[in-house]
Amino acid sequence: MKKRSVKILAILMSVLLMAGLLAACADETAAPPAGGGGNSDNSGSGGGGSNERIELVFSLWGDPAEQETTQRALDVYNDSQDKVYVKALQIGRDEYNEKLQTMATSGEMPDCGMVAEDTVIGWARDGLLSDFDIYAGQDNLPLDYITFKYEGKVVAYSAANEVLALWFNKQIFDDAGIPYPPATLDDAWTWDEFIEVARKLTIDSDGRNPGDDGFDKNNIVQYGAGINTYTWQLEVWALSNGGKFFSSDGKSVAMDDATIEAIQKVADLHLVENIAPFNDGTADAGFDLTIGRGNVAMGTDGQWATGFRAFVDIDYGVGVLPYMKHKANICTGGPTGIFATTDYPNEAADFLRWYNSEENNINTILDGWWMPTKMNWYTDEALLEQWIDGSDFRKPLGDAYRTAILDVALDFGVTKSTAWYYTPNTYEVLVGTLQPALVEAFQGGKTVKEVVDASRDAMQAALDKR
Repeated sequence: MKKRSVKILAILMSVLLMAGLLAACADETAAPPAGGGGNSDNSGSGGGGSNERIELVFSLWGDPAEQETTQRALDVYNDSQDKVYVKALQIGRDEYNEKLQTMATSGEMPDCGMVAEDTVIGWARDGLLSDFDIYAGQDNLPLDYITFKYEGKVVAYSAANEVLALWFNKQIFDDAGIPYPPATLDDAWTWDEFIEVARKLTIDSDGRNPGDDGFDKNNIVQYGAGINTYTWQLEVWALSNGGKFFSSDGKSVAMDDATIEAIQKVADLHLVENIAPFNDGTADAGFDLTIGRGNVAMGTDGQWATGFRAFVDIDYGVGVLPYMKHKANICTGGPTGIFATTDYPNEAADFLRWYNSEENNINTILDGWWMPTKMNWYTDEALLEQWIDGSDFRKPLGDAYRTAILDVALDFGVTKSTAWYYTPNTYEVLVGTLQPALVEAFQGGKTVKEVVDASRDAMQAALDKR
């Protein structure tokens, strides 16, 4: 769950990085619109046929630097044609959802904008999002599993694709003389095999491993593994163990025995196995708390971890996730959507297709933060070479990137949409309700079963809230 995860960096990184390609095209700022605003009677899908430019308001969150780069991107679009002028509406991330809901009440919603992954279905249910499909009639569509649908209609598309993987510090494995984690689904470790390797790579201050006589769990200098315990990422382990977070129709909280068992196994990596650093699950900082520390052999996080190579002095590789009972993965990506009150859905769709296109986000893709959303970027070898072989951040991962990331992303039997693609109020359920309760389970004060059972009614109430 990313109140703002990477995420996943996802959208925030697009704001920061996509202008790397676009800014070179924008030598001058765009001229102001010839006239009219988002609700004026201009030409276009909702206008009255005048020659005035339509003004679209595009809402987004971001810090001042991101605001500047976003504006440069919008300048390029505004300069590229004379029919539409897109104006940015910057809102702080923490107040974004509440601000837009307030604007909806007063009839002042923007035309289109960023939408938090965890609010899409709830907003569609409540009539805030349009079901105007921006790719209707297009030949090349985004992957179905990153398409948000409500009551069978498309309401938003992710602007990037992300799957999870196992990342590892090559030097730690080399020093121990242990083979790297498997990079293909066929060779994926079982959960027990994963733990066994992590034990060998966990060392206390006297060089002992867990299970050795005298091993000191309070003086561990190197950990064998770390799992990102931020709540939304725990879903992959539920699926791997044969469980689920929500019913398939998104209307009820499941959190079944298999899910409880899976989360307990994750917690026990620290509490029982002594192979993982403590992580209470309240921060979406998987890479920072594992590989990025320099003393953790391997850890789980999203594909976006490819991009961290620009910021850390660690040579790291990528493998496939271990599995409990079933090989599983989850995908996500920050979405954009058209708001229901716009007078100009066609123009908003044209802009969002441009804004979300791989061509206009190629620097964000090449820098490792994003994967493309459209199928031809996964099947056309020339395009694959462009964004995989042509990326300085993917090159060090070698063939493992294709097998551990690309092949996994295209295995639709293994990789599934995260819960927020079909469930409303996932933020309120997972982050607002379950996450703070799980802290006590990660600390060892209660079992995961005790926490989940005590929170079940509150989670269902949060899911039902309108």
